[in-house]
Amino acid sequence: MGHCCSKNVSAIDNEATSAANQSQPPPVPASSTAPVGTNSYSVSPFASPLPAGVAPSPSPARTPGRKFRWPLPPPSPAKPIMAALMRRKGTSKAAPVEGTIPEDGEGAALDKNFGYGKNLGARFDLGKEVGRGHFGHTCWAKGKKGELKGKSVAVKIISKAKMTTAISVEDVRREVKILKALSAHKHMIKFHDAFEDPNNVYIVMEGGRYTEGDAKKIILQILSVVAFCHLQGVVHRDLKPENFLFTTRDEDAPIKIIDFGLSDFIRPDQRLNDIVGSAYYVAPEVLHRSYSVEADMWSIGVITYILLCGSRPFWARTESGIFRSVLRADPNFDDSPWPSVSSEAKDFVKRLLNKDHRKRMTAAQALVISHDHHYEKLQALMRNKTDAMLESRVFDSINVVRYLINVPVAVISTADSKDFDFDT
Repeated sequence: MGHCCSKNVSAIDNEATSAANQSQPPPVPASSTAPVGTNSYSVSPFASPLPAGVAPSPSPARTPGRKFRWPLPPPSPAKPIMAALMRRKGTSKAAPVEGTIPEDGEGAALDKNFGYGKNLGARFDLGKEVGRGHFGHTCWAKGKKGELKGKSVAVKIISKAKMTTAISVEDVRREVKILKALSAHKHMIKFHDAFEDPNNVYIVMEGGRYTEGDAKKIILQILSVVAFCHLQGVVHRDLKPENFLFTTRDEDAPIKIIDFGLSDFIRPDQRLNDIVGSAYYVAPEVLHRSYSVEADMWSIGVITYILLCGSRPFWARTESGIFRSVLRADPNFDDSPWPSVSSEAKDFVKRLLNKDHRKRMTAAQALVISHDHHYEKLQALMRNKTDAMLESRVFDSINVVRYLINVPVAVISTADSKDFDFDT
């Protein structure tokens, strides 16, 4: 075996010309037909560099032939097999029915009959709406007869018009099955019954009250630990309900913050620029790549909004859609249950969900406002604004906050005073 070397193009042309003059027979006329089995060189309009009757070498060193691709991918072998099986079973794909919604290319009409009872009105009196989500809403109701007579229940109402796919129909069926299967546990909401009519599905469950005061207890604990983090120069950057745990199963169990995987140390004058966090809870300035501890306060505002009304302030089907909503949309404070929420709670959420981070409340400010009996003391500290009193005024403010977040005054007094600018 030897080394393959290519010759100069001009040398090849000269050799081919001399060889053709010496031994090549007269050329075949253009009209004559090439014999069967003759190499393509014999009918080529170009002179062959090889002697007559010698086929090109199949050596791998020669220039490889051009590879042609199919204009379309080859058909799947599964299709004729499936078609044969369908013919053997005597079934065929149904043609689309006009006026129905096909699912995943199938023409079958959606079956929105669940087999539930049709007599909701005979057994319950529906009351006012208490909550609304993206796919339904919840109302209070009172039993008319049976063991639930005179008792308050909650009725989740899901519109059939929003069940546009077979998957969404199956989701409702599965939800009812799960509620029936798990209803016996003491920490599981009790399922009573399910009903339907041509327009809606009704899921009847035990009633319960989650008050504004309950939400306040949780938010105060969150503010306490986040204020301490900020005073220590730590920004969490991923505050969301999943990152808070109840220490026990008691009703008044304290909560603890977890997961500092995205947290970072930060100086008072520093701005971070990496985009981290969870889409529903990310602050606008994070998406603009310039943020500080105020981003945590935005996340607390989103958590508070959810605790008070049960739905997210910014929502879309895709992550990019959520980001656009965070940057451009305003939270909805008009739909139920916001008319029944106190003006103080709504103002609190709005001051946390201010898109201008410079006007957003700090953790210390939010703590003081949440404790009403300390608010007047704070206002008294802020009345005389002089440079000479600045240091003492800040220290007095720290003393107020120290009581609220339960940390030693020596630790807080070393923090930068910018964290307690109550004039914004």
